[in-house]
Amino acid sequence: MLTNTKYVYNFEEGDKNMKLLLGGKGAGLAEMTRIGLRTPPGFTITTEACNYYFKNNKLPPGLWDTIVQSVKTLEAKTGRVFGGAPKILLVSVRSGAPVSMPGMLDTVLNLGMNDQNVELFSKESNNPRFAWDSYRRFIQMFARIVLGLKGNKFDEVIEKKKKELNLTNDFELSEKDWKEIVQEFKQIIRSAGKELPNDPYRQLELAINAVFDSWKNDRAVVYRRINKISDTMGTAVSVVTMVYGNLGTNSATGVVFTRDPNTGEKKLYGEYLNNAQGEDVVAGIRTPSAVEKLKSEIPNAYTELKRSADILEEHYKDVQDIEFTIQDGTFYLLQTRSAKRSAAAALKIALDLRMEGILTDGEAVNLVQPEQLNQLLHPQVDTKRAGSPIAKGLAASPGAGAGKIVLDPDEAVKMKEKGEKVVLVRNETLADDVHGIAVSEAVLTARGGMTSHAAVVARAMGKPAIVGSEDLKIDLDKRGVNFKQDFMWEHQEVTVDGTTGLVFKGNVPLTIPELGNEFREFMEMCRRVKRLGVLANANTPEEAILARKNGAEGIGLARTERMFLGAERIPIMREMIMSDTLEERKSLLEKLLPLQYNDFVEFFRTMDGFPVIIRLLDPPLHEFLPKKEELMVGIVETRHKRKSQAKDKKLKEDEEVLRKVNSLAEFNPMIGFRGIRVGVVYPEIYEMQVRAILRAALKVKEEGKTVIPEIMIPLTIEANELKLVRERLQKAIDEELKGKELKYKFGTMIETPRGALTAGEIAEVAEFFSFGTNDLTQMTLGFSRDDVEATFLPKYLEQGIFKVNPFESLDKNGVGELMKICFERGVKARPDIEIGICGEHGGDPDSVKFCHRIGLKYVSASPYRVPIAILAAAQANTESKEVN
Repeated sequence: MLTNTKYVYNFEEGDKNMKLLLGGKGAGLAEMTRIGLRTPPGFTITTEACNYYFKNNKLPPGLWDTIVQSVKTLEAKTGRVFGGAPKILLVSVRSGAPVSMPGMLDTVLNLGMNDQNVELFSKESNNPRFAWDSYRRFIQMFARIVLGLKGNKFDEVIEKKKKELNLTNDFELSEKDWKEIVQEFKQIIRSAGKELPNDPYRQLELAINAVFDSWKNDRAVVYRRINKISDTMGTAVSVVTMVYGNLGTNSATGVVFTRDPNTGEKKLYGEYLNNAQGEDVVAGIRTPSAVEKLKSEIPNAYTELKRSADILEEHYKDVQDIEFTIQDGTFYLLQTRSAKRSAAAALKIALDLRMEGILTDGEAVNLVQPEQLNQLLHPQVDTKRAGSPIAKGLAASPGAGAGKIVLDPDEAVKMKEKGEKVVLVRNETLADDVHGIAVSEAVLTARGGMTSHAAVVARAMGKPAIVGSEDLKIDLDKRGVNFKQDFMWEHQEVTVDGTTGLVFKGNVPLTIPELGNEFREFMEMCRRVKRLGVLANANTPEEAILARKNGAEGIGLARTERMFLGAERIPIMREMIMSDTLEERKSLLEKLLPLQYNDFVEFFRTMDGFPVIIRLLDPPLHEFLPKKEELMVGIVETRHKRKSQAKDKKLKEDEEVLRKVNSLAEFNPMIGFRGIRVGVVYPEIYEMQVRAILRAALKVKEEGKTVIPEIMIPLTIEANELKLVRERLQKAIDEELKGKELKYKFGTMIETPRGALTAGEIAEVAEFFSFGTNDLTQMTLGFSRDDVEATFLPKYLEQGIFKVNPFESLDKNGVGELMKICFERGVKARPDIEIGICGEHGGDPDSVKFCHRIGLKYVSASPYRVPIAILAAAQANTESKEVN
């Protein structure tokens, strides 16, 4: 956190580099003011003031006096008086966190209104209807945000009035109607035992406190947890001179993106509402017009919008999400921020801005978030097999999702906790719905446009979404939804295709889209930028092929034990484990050798020219045998049904297997007889695997391909055990090579604290290390992963003891420190040692960046996470240097 005793900045004093202090909104307004674009005058109260407020339960000393003085400065700039005559100054009090949190924090508009000022405002504007509309908006927002009353009570008053008059839209209500509504609003406040302050400065003080308080509201906390945003940032508060989009037909308010956030197409993309204020667009209570229509309705304002959009995109070197208001034909900018966008749009935008010369390669790779690449693999509806749609709406966020209909976010959470997949169906989503959106497969709303809350939040979360579907009517009394020709009850299944805007009945077939040229071009750019190698974990040759297709530069972990689990292999493996003599084991291992050989041949062929790191047998031997409980049940049943000699034979076999299972049983097998320890006690197992590796490598080399085999021993904790295993295997290696030239490496996994701390000694035997961070995390933290994730770990995350799950993202202070020590000691003992990581953390962007910083040579991820790791590696390399 920045340290600064100055808590208030006028817009002229700030810039875009002060986002941590002024929040995104305040920094944006300051920067737009600085570069000469038209913004309303205002000032920003810093995030430091917010954090002081929470720590001390009051504003910092002297801050209120500074705020009052800043209001006086606004009065001088505007020629108006805050809450007074002859010309009234009204302000908005706007939240603005350093990281975009759309709709999660609170804002109050039209502040400074009271019964006297509304009359002044009516005369000044010569538009009493506008004045009373502004007053009711202030009361409505102040009551909900500052006084804590439920917003639906006020909405119901307006809906009731429109129904009485047979009207559809708010802007059709007259001055008389708004006066009556204002009185009803005041009655709601009085009935709740609350008071609407008359003094504008008291209104301002309470509103600032309320916006600060919104930093800790439930939806904001949930949003930060979902998006891994720090709770300590706080929000800034911008106090901005009001400009009015509800002044009449020559006034409007809207939201526009400088490029299409769904496709990346270079065109203005957005919506606006005539005679409205900003919350009307985002709330989705009216269906807005496409921004192109503004060109004919208010042409001068459209020209200014287009000019401003071009300036801002080039200035920020990124697509901008812009909020604007047109007051009686005059255009004002209220906000600019980097736009949320789909993965497909992100790729196109990054490539286009690079081609246009606005960005370098290094800058372009940072326009795409690693997790966004997952969106590209979102399934889409297979339209050939889906049948006819039951509804259509605006395709607001791409991808397809199916689940049971739920009509409120709390129900969505309850259903998810039961393991059900759900689709959230609402008239329109509100900021308080974020927890329901987060657990839903897709979102479907009856109202709203492409820039409504539902659309923006769904895109940010990568959730498929359709908004503004006029084909559906929600019936809360019946707990169901009327589609065009179908009525569906809550908890019946629908499929939402956010790519096409179509809704289908039931769970329809989906298909995975093909990745196009833009994906390949972008990944090639990432490869040019990155330093860190990206390999893949693979269990089968099929997974190796997928990994190569996704851009893997080799296999960082080939798990040989998974190769023993096929139907033709597991009986041989079990018989080998059951054997009591070396001769029997060797005989059975000879049967497994050609099967392993065939697998390795396919690995080497697929990874022509790239390394293939093969881990020898790792898990405890009992994992290849039937479960003890299943055996005992089978034995009891066989004894009970014993009728023939065949069943007597089966009984003896099962009893023998049970005996072996009992002999191999351990209280904690994950730190027991496994890994290198099996290789020490049963060297013939590792010997068979090494022979298969070398024979396969020689075979593929003879085919003219480049093979780079690396033999990896798991779970080493002591240099002497690795030395013993290597010496034993060297004899088999020499016998297989028989003088033939084949380059290979011999190394080990580092999976225990002792292994990491004695890395200098182990490096005298090993030519490479690979961190097995799954086990290293378990053994460093003293956690059994399966147990803790099912018991207390969720509470640790919920209560902030851990910021992230240490099995998903590296524990840098513990596991990370061991990795750094291991790296330093290993390199000191063997300067050319190759060190990488092959745990699940190899596909986590934050962990990948940590691996880059400490100097590792590569990370290895699952085949599906390879593109994400490549992008994270590229971004890591741009953090310390500029890449052209």
